[in-house]
Amino acid sequence: MLGSTYGTLTTNSRHARAVACGQAPGPAVHVHSRAAAGGTAEGVDDVDVSGRPLTSTVPDLDRFFHPESVALIGASDTDGRPNTGITRQLLAWAERVGARLHPVHPSRPAVFGIPCVPSVAALPEPVDLAVLLVRDPLPVIEELDGSKVRFAVVFASGFAETGPEGAAAQARLAAAARGAGLRLLGPNTNLNAFEKFRDDLDGPAIALITQSGHQGRPVFTLQELGIRLSHWAPTGNEADLETSDFISYFATRPEVGAIALYAEGLKDGRDFLLAADRAARAKVPVVAVKVGRTETGARTAASHTGKLTGSDAVVDAAMRQFGVIRVDGLDELQDTAALLARARPPLAEGVVVYSISGGTGAHFSDLATAAGLTLPALSPEKQTELHQWIPGELSVANPVDNGGHPVGDWRGRKIIDALLADPSVGVLICPITGPFPPMSDKLAQDLVDAAEQTDKLVCVVWGSPVGTEDAYRTTLLGSSRVATFRTFANCITAVRAYLGHHRFTASYRSPFEEAPRTPSPSLRKVRDLLRPGDRLSEHAAKQLLRAYGIRVPREQLVTSAAAAVRAAGLVGYPVVMKASAPQLAHKTELGLVRLGLTSASQVRDTYRELTDIARYEGVELDGVLVCQMVERGVEMVVGMSQDPLFGPTVTVGIGGVLVEVLRDTAVRVPPFGEDQTRAMLAELRGRALLDGVRGAPPADVDALVEVVLRVQRMALELGDHLAELDVNPLMVLERGQGAVALDALAICR
Repeated sequence: MLGSTYGTLTTNSRHARAVACGQAPGPAVHVHSRAAAGGTAEGVDDVDVSGRPLTSTVPDLDRFFHPESVALIGASDTDGRPNTGITRQLLAWAERVGARLHPVHPSRPAVFGIPCVPSVAALPEPVDLAVLLVRDPLPVIEELDGSKVRFAVVFASGFAETGPEGAAAQARLAAAARGAGLRLLGPNTNLNAFEKFRDDLDGPAIALITQSGHQGRPVFTLQELGIRLSHWAPTGNEADLETSDFISYFATRPEVGAIALYAEGLKDGRDFLLAADRAARAKVPVVAVKVGRTETGARTAASHTGKLTGSDAVVDAAMRQFGVIRVDGLDELQDTAALLARARPPLAEGVVVYSISGGTGAHFSDLATAAGLTLPALSPEKQTELHQWIPGELSVANPVDNGGHPVGDWRGRKIIDALLADPSVGVLICPITGPFPPMSDKLAQDLVDAAEQTDKLVCVVWGSPVGTEDAYRTTLLGSSRVATFRTFANCITAVRAYLGHHRFTASYRSPFEEAPRTPSPSLRKVRDLLRPGDRLSEHAAKQLLRAYGIRVPREQLVTSAAAAVRAAGLVGYPVVMKASAPQLAHKTELGLVRLGLTSASQVRDTYRELTDIARYEGVELDGVLVCQMVERGVEMVVGMSQDPLFGPTVTVGIGGVLVEVLRDTAVRVPPFGEDQTRAMLAELRGRALLDGVRGAPPADVDALVEVVLRVQRMALELGDHLAELDVNPLMVLERGQGAVALDALAICR
């Protein structure tokens, strides 16, 4: 370890000063945690130094999904009315779950033969769930105040998805629900929670969360392929109950093997991360389609759900950071969630490809390797064993070409068992591009029989476009131990996610456990530097960095040529001279930077040149910086910015004057630790620069990691005050020599 995970305690790095954790009073903070009615509170007042919650509540949704009593407000049995079909479906659902249903209607004596009550006040008993089939739900929610109803569902649309007026109406609805002490699903939701789930399937189940109900249909229909679903939460506009609530709840359910999510927007970034953290600690995979990768997608999502989509790069990084598996298509969502729900943990990372065609094996292996799967070469001993049953001229190194799976005897099963017995193999994949009876029939049966006898994962890609063959419909889909796919790409995506999920959760430790709760003494040092709305000069921004233990060059701010010469003597030649002013963001473009000055005369002349240029450009200087020259190293950029969904974010990348052209950066959402910092560096296309290229020595990666963690501490402590911070370039020196912030930009909120 480099010291504290968050770069705030003692450090073993020689290049950074220790910043001891203290008891300094912090800035005014905004507590974003919310107490959930009907939920289990886990320290909702436990917050980090930014005021954001470190724990969340798990709402008790048992009585939502399995109520004992239901009030159906606006029930109808009039032919041709939309409410009639909904009433009929809810009656059938209540019967299936064993709930007592009470229709509520002011003028009807009965609906479908069930006696009505005229109002909520006339309900014969407290109810767990109120379903509102009314155009204006607000008066009904207000009427429910004091009725001890635990949950309400609002189907009506015309709220936040329609614009500001609708958003205001939705806010009033949410406030009324809070006032009534109940949890609200919707508005703008549907009947998906009350679907008919198959109860004849066993094994771990998929729990489904969707903001757009129709988008969950492909996952729901997995039941027809024998894959169990336990819940479906259609969150709609999320005036109250949101995606994060359902993730947290499903992560605690013993029957849930995976959570499948379709999201158009996230209501609260921190709530989402806390829910994902809960799932990661419980080792429950979350597979997500998140709309908004493109500007068009983001605009469409906002108009549909009335939510801020947020920067997709940040969303992507946050999901990866907390183990959420992001996929693009609904077909990938269903295949990946199904595999992760049912497959046992891997015994090895290696993948072996077994095929009846050399071309098929080569094609699949190319795609799998390019996607990052490991296809280990089988040992000479294993290859000799396989050649007992496979002709010697065929390659069995991996991929394994059998030349045609044996049909008339026991050899086919022997081959498959031998492959699964190899200790380097954790996954066997058999791509079958098309049916070829009886060979493909026998191959499918042998794969199923072998899968029933092993703890290793067996996957089959059935490439036939028809999909009506007995080998597929009966043999393969009839087995809960074989994962069957229709395309190479979906199989590879799912297997990569499966191995990655178990690798991630095996070493996962919640970053919220170590997040700083107490402000550091650094905060006291920088308070006077931060003025609302101001852009800090480079000199002031570097004082900010120095206060947080980030090394900056020796430098002095001077206001005369004579002072510049004296400063150069103290700093030590050669020196760099820069104009300094709060409004100067790009000094190089204006010619306000001079490098490698080696004499007093050069310093004196340069001072005059810089001040003359500044006067010509209309820049009011606060002085000229005379800085130590730091010449050799790798130029990086480290910074923080504000994301409207997640709050402060931290970025690291390849820096210098071309940073905006290269755009080679990685981002994370605090809190995160050293492991995630190193993962950020691994994502960079230019990561090899830090290892030394073309004779350059390796850079001090440990020092770079330490700087990122210290900037994260700044993001956490100063997030309410600092809109943006850029350290560019951060010169990362030779290994063991540290890192130096050569320039910095800071903008106050």
